[in-house]
Amino acid sequence: MDKNRRVGVTDTTLRDAHQSLLATRMKIEHMLPIAEQIEEIGFHSAEVWGGATFDTCMRFLDEDPWARLRALKKVFKKTPLQMLLRGQNLVGYKHYADDVVDEFVKRAIGNGINILRIFDALNDTRNMERACKATIAEGGHAQLALSYTISDLHDLNYYLKKAEEFKQIGAHSICIKDMAGILSPYGAYELVSELKEKIGLPVQLHSHYTSGMASMMYLKAVEAGLDVFDTAISTMALGSSQPATETMVASLQGTPYDTGLALDKLSLIAEYFKKARKDYKEFDISDSTVDVNVLLYQIPGGMISNFITQLSQQNALDRLPEVFVEVPKVREDFGYPPLVTPSSQIVGTQAVLNVLSGERYKSVTNEVKAYMKGQYGAPPGKVNEEVRKKIIGDETPITVRPADLLEPQLESSKAEIAHVMQKPEDLLSYIMFPQFAKGFLEKQLEKKAKLDLSCISIGESNKVQYPL
Repeated sequence: MDKNRRVGVTDTTLRDAHQSLLATRMKIEHMLPIAEQIEEIGFHSAEVWGGATFDTCMRFLDEDPWARLRALKKVFKKTPLQMLLRGQNLVGYKHYADDVVDEFVKRAIGNGINILRIFDALNDTRNMERACKATIAEGGHAQLALSYTISDLHDLNYYLKKAEEFKQIGAHSICIKDMAGILSPYGAYELVSELKEKIGLPVQLHSHYTSGMASMMYLKAVEAGLDVFDTAISTMALGSSQPATETMVASLQGTPYDTGLALDKLSLIAEYFKKARKDYKEFDISDSTVDVNVLLYQIPGGMISNFITQLSQQNALDRLPEVFVEVPKVREDFGYPPLVTPSSQIVGTQAVLNVLSGERYKSVTNEVKAYMKGQYGAPPGKVNEEVRKKIIGDETPITVRPADLLEPQLESSKAEIAHVMQKPEDLLSYIMFPQFAKGFLEKQLEKKAKLDLSCISIGESNKVQYPL
């Protein structure tokens, strides 16, 4: 063991943990009462924003995601706040123009984000560079993530090459993003060792407990030189969430890698979330058991829940095993993309269609067509050209960075939303999610108008009436 090297811990309870376990439904009202105690723990950072939380706030919780961020920042004064950013997709599901990326990063950092974890579903560095440079320009920490997957082409050299590309465009640190929980303990030891030696940047590890390997994998990665790992408080951990914070803290106590975090304080936070979680029973689908399917087919837990929903709607849930078998085949046809948003949805939905239609690629989604046209970026491996031709005919796929073909969007979108804009951030919300952001912003404006009217009425009734 080497000299004392305290390992950092990023808490995911307020973002990825409830996204993984509770369909991203946790409300700000359950975050703020415990935020100060989380702030006092001494975490390396707290992941509180990004991913699916942004659109879920507006679609289902009647919350402004920007207001949520500002409210949390008022409490987190010492602990850096972190978010997950989908590269050129930002927090949406398609590419946005460079002016939108620049403005979003500026506003995210301006409202309180310190660390942006930037990834691309295809590990296409071109799709990450603009967000990386914007983060650096705004004084934020740019952490670029390797979306980890397993295939013949995703070997050690592949990840080292990608990490070197990330370093060249200015990454401050590297994250290994093991979204399916399939990185093995000894695989992690080798990968972290090589990244530390060959790339020389701080390395952070993010995983999910789906396969049951994550805690063991974290331990081997720490021994290899890992700087930070992601965990969730125990009552919001395991299953498709992250390893439990308390377990990792206890495992490293008294070693050269002691985190320095206090178990008694963590226990109080765990008790709080044990009670809070009960309010989300209708969304709580986790049974915290190990899912062997993720090891056999590399299918993350979120994809499985989507399959169940899609097949149930067609009264075809009995065909779920066929879908499990079809997913790796589609993934191979598509050049082995990592199964993470949005590629997981693209591959998963197509696998379901292939099974239900009885003929592979007889029916395809618009997203699959866009993928085959190169509009999501360059696939990691070689695409099955026969399949591509069946999907898009003789059309030639683009080879440029997809965002190079997009016109600026900020100014052209202002007129569409000007009547309900209350702040600059509203424009970004609308550009990314026009289908429901406009309605949400209209409601917010109505609420403000009613509040203003109420304040005027109260003020009038409280006036002292002097006799003439």
